[in-house]
Amino acid sequence: MTTIIGVRFKTGGKMYYFDPQDVTVAAGEDVIVETARGLEYGQCVQGNTEVPDQTVVQPLKRMVRVATEADKKTVARNKKRADDAFIICKRKIEERGLEMNLVAAECTFDMNKMLFYFTADGRVDFRELVKDLAGVFRTRIELRQIGVRDEAKMIGGLGTCGRELCCCSYLEDFHPVSINMAKDQNLSLNPAKISGVCGRLMCCLKYEHEAYAELQKVTPRQGSVVDTPEGRGKVISTQMLRGACKVQLDDSPDHTLTEFQCVDCCVVKGACRNRQNAAAMAEERRRMEQAAAQAAKAAKPEQEDAPADGEPEEAAETAGAEGAPRRRRRRGGRRRRKPGAEGASGAENTPEPPTE
Repeated sequence: MTTIIGVRFKTGGKMYYFDPQDVTVAAGEDVIVETARGLEYGQCVQGNTEVPDQTVVQPLKRMVRVATEADKKTVARNKKRADDAFIICKRKIEERGLEMNLVAAECTFDMNKMLFYFTADGRVDFRELVKDLAGVFRTRIELRQIGVRDEAKMIGGLGTCGRELCCCSYLEDFHPVSINMAKDQNLSLNPAKISGVCGRLMCCLKYEHEAYAELQKVTPRQGSVVDTPEGRGKVISTQMLRGACKVQLDDSPDHTLTEFQCVDCCVVKGACRNRQNAAAMAEERRRMEQAAAQAAKAAKPEQEDAPADGEPEEAAETAGAEGAPRRRRRRGGRRRRKPGAEGASGAENTPEPPTE
């Protein structure tokens, strides 16, 4: 087991583990710790706690000391320097004509580095800007391009609900939010209604997504056919949070709607959702079958009404012709004729001599 303390540097920021160096630190105290950027001033949000070794990334950074009054004055002085640096950097950006929006400026506790955060539509060549700032402040300069969600987290504000933004109050990490979450909650897909101040989908859509995903398992879809305690019908609307749905029963007069609990409705698999179209198609199919049957019945007497004279001979000749094997005709050749047939045809075709 490893003893750690949890330190947070910004309100709503991530919590990082540090080695307390055998010093007991209570939650709420300010501390000075070592980071990759140098000495930093933060607030302890989790006191001395023992955690498994595999949950800690080694080597663990150490805590230098508990913050004193002199350290608090240094932090206030650094904050004022950061505000002045923000104004100077913004003026330099305008002079250079760079297409970037400066969001915030901050400096480390030991003034070893100054950081500037900005947003931009694309890549920005700020090498000359870094040289100008380094000549003014005589320290290391770092510019970081951030997204619009990070910008809202740094600046803060109020959401459509009237409360402080979740990202700048308590949300540590940004979770992926998709438009399917809004569809599952039957929300309007108007971007103005489901987007936050940052212009992206609201983070609160993620909070209720798991609850709606569980409710969808027992809620029939709109337009599906269900069996209810009062008979079969079609689902017209659903209310997932109430666990109820309104069904139009097949036997209901004037197409009235009846409300049932979703647990009392059983979805009929394979049934057509549009019951009226299904009935119309079945009626059309039945009329076509009746018309075909009548046509077949009318054609049968016409086949039976044939002349009696010569019918057996024609039938026999047809049967003989059908029963005899057919000769295969060679491609490109002439059909061979029987000599008797040729003589008979020749005799028939030869005109008789005139009688004197």
